[in-house]
Amino acid sequence: MKQLILAIKVNKLFKDILNYWGKFLSSEESTYVLNDHPHTGWFGEDAMEAMPNFVEEFECDPQAPHYGFNSWDDFFVRTYRKGIRPVEAPGDDNVIANACESAPFKLARNVKKRDWFWIKNQQYSLDHMLNNHELAERFYGGTVYQAFSSATSYHRWHSPVSGLILKTELVDGSYYSQTYNIQTDPASPNESQAYLCQVAARGIVYIQADNPDTGLMVFISIGMSEVSTNEITVMAGDRVKKGDQIGMFHFGGSTHCLVFQPGVNVEFDLRGQTPGTHKDLFNIPVRSKIAVVAKPKGAK
Repeated sequence: MKQLILAIKVNKLFKDILNYWGKFLSSEESTYVLNDHPHTGWFGEDAMEAMPNFVEEFECDPQAPHYGFNSWDDFFVRTYRKGIRPVEAPGDDNVIANACESAPFKLARNVKKRDWFWIKNQQYSLDHMLNNHELAERFYGGTVYQAFSSATSYHRWHSPVSGLILKTELVDGSYYSQTYNIQTDPASPNESQAYLCQVAARGIVYIQADNPDTGLMVFISIGMSEVSTNEITVMAGDRVKKGDQIGMFHFGGSTHCLVFQPGVNVEFDLRGQTPGTHKDLFNIPVRSKIAVVAKPKGAK
């Protein structure tokens, strides 16, 4: 019990420190890193190699100081220019759009109500992921798709379906947490993503899809390591079209999940990538097709 109380106190101190750091990253003073130094500037040679075609793709003004961004976080939550990431199949409710610019991490089916999510295989545990909400039971035995957005990726979230926002929730979580068995790995937060979606700070958005074959689904944003700010920009009762913005991450790279109910016949198109292989996976464009929902098996 003493260890738990100490852990809670330490976690609160982390949150206070990170909130203070977030204020700086949202201030004009943080623009000093928005320069073209070859190795340390966010518009330098090294950064542009990781973000090719930056000027053509993102809303910015390369002639203005700091490309027109007012803070580092303003740069981080930058938007695409009109037409750069169109919604694929906007009139086809069977097509699920990719919610984030992201690379596949894991695809799991028949996900349990609760599981021992801290062991090596990092099983998903729906009650924990959904903060023990009563709606969680509707997803027992369902499907979870998880994908990763690096620090150089686009960090706004977009609705994967057209429908009604049924409920939103922000959940406080732990910071710098990782699974025990890979704690010596320099990339352990990245490799701990399935575990983190049950313990890290996260945003939960329930969407009642217009397509009855999709039904109620959930988008979960997960702040990794020090990323503690999940900003949800929709509220219960809002109607969204597929591809509409529903929120954003601030201050760092993160991961997200799409959760579907059991019986939903959802087939994913991961562009030939196999989650969990630890190979060099690449981003699938936001708002492009990530999956297709078909009639339930056996239905006419």
